[in-house]
Amino acid sequence: MARRPTIKDVAREAGVSATTVDRVINGRTLVREETMRKIAEAANRVGYHGKGIIQDKLKTSVPEVRLGFILLKKSQEFYKNFALQIEKEVSGRPDYKIIADIRFSSSQSPDEFAQLLQDLGRRCDAIACTAVNDKRLDPVVQRLRDEGVIVVSVLNDFAQGIRKGYIGLNNMKIGRTAAWMITKTVHQPGKLAIFVGGNRWHGHDLREVGFRSLVREVDRGFTVLDTLVNLETRQVTYEATLDLLHRHPDLKGIYVAGGGMEGAIAALREVHDMPHVALVVNELTAESRSALIDGYAVMAIATPLPELCAALVDQMVESSSKGVEGASSQYFLEPKLILPEIL
Repeated sequence: MARRPTIKDVAREAGVSATTVDRVINGRTLVREETMRKIAEAANRVGYHGKGIIQDKLKTSVPEVRLGFILLKKSQEFYKNFALQIEKEVSGRPDYKIIADIRFSSSQSPDEFAQLLQDLGRRCDAIACTAVNDKRLDPVVQRLRDEGVIVVSVLNDFAQGIRKGYIGLNNMKIGRTAAWMITKTVHQPGKLAIFVGGNRWHGHDLREVGFRSLVREVDRGFTVLDTLVNLETRQVTYEATLDLLHRHPDLKGIYVAGGGMEGAIAALREVHDMPHVALVVNELTAESRSALIDGYAVMAIATPLPELCAALVDQMVESSSKGVEGASSQYFLEPKLILPEIL
């Protein structure tokens, strides 16, 4: 059985005496905030069982910041995992007491996103939001900026020129990666299909452009069909995939650039006893994992949520302390490419 970390382990990791750590835990005398922070970080690294006590002590002397998060459909596994990772990230910060307010949009309606932004803007110092690209959101983000509330776009870069920054994947490269995988694994030319969530997702547009550009460059006789809009829903994707398989017997590959991959997986399983179409999806979930293992998907392109949430909270905390002024930024994360053989 592994030895349980002790106060001495924390002290060694923090570069202080065990007595100092004991003073922090028991509150016998005052300890400098910088020293408390070092001890809290060390306790977290070594897995000390009393790290929560140390963080609570530190939080009584650290500034408070309120962060708002707007994600998409709460029922989707990816966004459930996203919310859990946000909570994990903010709870582990020893330098700030972070109050996280996580909301979910039930649709792609710009009005709903605008309402959520306005609501969180009344109570938060910074907001991270995954929203559609729509001009109606620009004045909302501008008003928040004028009031000193920064907005960071996540995964989809909306309100460009107004938002404080963008954090997510390089969507053009993601589309090219999907096309590269399909054209490498399919050895006979034929039709390729791509699904996007809707015309208001700039990130999906970039993925489509990247996908088509690489298919043209490899020049192996593939034809990319007209782009299909699935509203990121399972049922629409399912029905559209069945229609594709019926109308195009030479369909060789499908790329689902956003949500709704479950419908494509279900349709392929229903029509083909054995995999015949190379499917690339986004995010690793229970259903995409099963499709990879069974051969109905050839790759999942996953967003690295721990890295995303760490970078996101860092930017929001830093920007909330420095204010809305300063240059906007883009931060591209490296995607995780999930292949069947590594599962």
